[in-house]
Amino acid sequence: MGFINLQEASGLVWTLLCFMNQQYLMPTYRRLPVAFSRGQGVWLWDSEGRKYLDALSGIAVTGLGHCHPEVSAAICRQAKALIHTSNLYQIPLQQQLAQKLCTVAAMEQAFFCNSGAEAVETAIKLARLYGHQHNLNQPTIVVMEQSFHGRTLATLSATGNPKVQHGFEPLVTGFVRAPYQDLEVLQHLAANRKDIAAVLIEPVQGEGGIHIASKRYLQGLRQLCTEQGWLLMFDEIQCGIARSGRWFASQHSNVLPDVMTTAKGLGNGMPIAACLSRGPARDILQPGNHGSTFGGNPLACAAALATLTTMEQQDIPGSAAIMGNWLLQACENRLLPLAVVSKVRGLGMMLGIELDQPCAELVTMALERQLLINVTAGNVVRLLPPLILEQAQADQLMDILQTLLEDFTAP
Repeated sequence: MGFINLQEASGLVWTLLCFMNQQYLMPTYRRLPVAFSRGQGVWLWDSEGRKYLDALSGIAVTGLGHCHPEVSAAICRQAKALIHTSNLYQIPLQQQLAQKLCTVAAMEQAFFCNSGAEAVETAIKLARLYGHQHNLNQPTIVVMEQSFHGRTLATLSATGNPKVQHGFEPLVTGFVRAPYQDLEVLQHLAANRKDIAAVLIEPVQGEGGIHIASKRYLQGLRQLCTEQGWLLMFDEIQCGIARSGRWFASQHSNVLPDVMTTAKGLGNGMPIAACLSRGPARDILQPGNHGSTFGGNPLACAAALATLTTMEQQDIPGSAAIMGNWLLQACENRLLPLAVVSKVRGLGMMLGIELDQPCAELVTMALERQLLINVTAGNVVRLLPPLILEQAQADQLMDILQTLLEDFTAP
């Protein structure tokens, strides 16, 4: 078969070609039997023209919805002007983005890369270099149980999920694990170990099942890290960029980290990520210590600048907080009374509906009802809808979810 342009094919032909060509892909994903051809706002359309409500946002990526006009226009303008030069040269758009991002995050410096895992890799390298500068021969980073930091070898080693680590041993050393939200264990480590350089934590564990660190815990952690001279590093890959109802989830606790990673929603679909630093973490990385060929190129920075500017102008963090509170209350009122639902958790537009049994099949059941959701941690329905979700769409989402869960447990 000769080359066929998938974008020029339509309907069933388009779908069949997609599935036939999967033989050329490494089978690293269990892909659902659907291919989307276009998107607009909170909606996606498949190759047959069916319309789906997207309550996943590409896993917390398209916060402004699909094909937002301001972001799309910025990408088109920049693509016509200049896409890439490399970081061997000055990139004015990168400097503008660094200033805006550091301003909303209350940080001081930014390093740009392409993915969340790369941003966390940067944080890990920064922490190790910081440790060596403070005379630690084997700098150690405290990480949390049930955490998820990425799938590169170092971020996989930092992740608190033995299932995703299996088969990739030997893992990278230099990490010690602690229970999430247990300050006493960290205090014990402080009293008994002299090799700790940093603590790495998600203020909201997304992949772990939407577990939210308390204000008291994060403030206690900040105090402990300051006392011990440890770097406090927040992984806000999933919960950042207005997803939590603030620019960053840690801002709900008024806690400022020394290092922060962000990605997913930063470019509204354009691959871009950042590792931010301040205070004792400032200026740790110097020329030759780290780099990225594509990181922060003009095209990605144009998309991210348009995303942040639009969010700022439309107060997306504020609207996400309001709609997120409504969704959480709706889940508590309509879903928690169902026998199969054991807990409901949420912060902003991050919601987890914990069931009393494994429920991976709900993803396919929802797809059949033209709703996109996700199940994480085996038994938690995860909702990450676009931050622009309107009331009528939220009502529709809750109607489908309620009937879906009712049908899931029906005899």
